[in-house]
Amino acid sequence: MAEKTTKTSPGEFIRQVRTEASKVVWPTRQETTTTAIFVGIMMLMLSIFFLGVDTAFSALVQWLLSIA
Repeated sequence: MAEKTTKTSPGEFIRQVRTEASKVVWPTRQETTTTAIFVGIMMLMLSIFFLGVDTAFSALVQWLLSIA
């Protein structure tokens, strides 16, 4: 069976949202910069990796088609 839920008034909802929002811990500028640099480096490494995999599979397919 479904649980019964009670409706929350708009004022109570806003109060709950403010309470929860005050619990949020935002990252510092240093943490944000470090994370952004890390993401950029990982993106570059993965793009190079997938370029290599794609090139290898392309060469394999071309070789298979040439012997057929």
